[in-house]
Amino acid sequence: MRLPKRLKQNQTADLVEHLGELRGRLVIVLIALAAGFGIAFAFHHDLIHWLNAPLPEGRGQPVTLGVVEPFMTSVKVSLYAGFALALPVILWQIWSFLAPAVAPRMERTLLGFVAFATGLFALGVAFSYKVALPAAVHFLTNYDSNLYDIQVRASSYYSFALMSLLAVGLVFELPIFVLALVRIGVLTSAKLRRNRRIGYVSMAALAVALPGVDPISTAFEMLPLIALFELSIWLSVAFERRWHPAMATAADAP
Repeated sequence: MRLPKRLKQNQTADLVEHLGELRGRLVIVLIALAAGFGIAFAFHHDLIHWLNAPLPEGRGQPVTLGVVEPFMTSVKVSLYAGFALALPVILWQIWSFLAPAVAPRMERTLLGFVAFATGLFALGVAFSYKVALPAAVHFLTNYDSNLYDIQVRASSYYSFALMSLLAVGLVFELPIFVLALVRIGVLTSAKLRRNRRIGYVSMAALAVALPGVDPISTAFEMLPLIALFELSIWLSVAFERRWHPAMATAADAP
């Protein structure tokens, strides 16, 4: 199979050529997803042990109910992990398809934002795995333990754990979202600073909306969200001076 050719800046192409390029990139994405799933399924025992680590000591292994649940649970975990492994290839194919429409001077800026967003996402996943997820699991699996015979079902636990990791990772992209709004002029650094209290309340509401309804994990998630909101404000101040000099000067004026 021939790799799709990336169009150059201002290169003209008809609809058939665009569709052909899109089809080739979709095929590469599907191959990457299949390869990622295959690798993840080959190591799904390690993935399961990795996800079991936040469980309290002495809780034992998660239980399965039904004949096909062990197999389907391993497949579901492998699909999530396979998508994570294939994500760099997917993002590169999306970028290669859209890059000809972007001005050359913007390419470095966009690539910098992609690198920053990737780092924030990895930081969010690491924070969730090391801090928020163990706190939530310990609280929830010991709540009213004198009233219930608490057993952890595998499919429910892995869905909860994976969604928690994904949700916190995505929420850590808050600075990127705020900077995008500042870049297009919807938000300004002055407006963000004036409405700091509203921002704090919004971060608290967002922490409550994340997976994990217990107060322990909500508190652990709220603190980094407030820190990220503050980071977004100061990043917007710095970038606004470059993107909108006149607006930044007016905001700094007494």
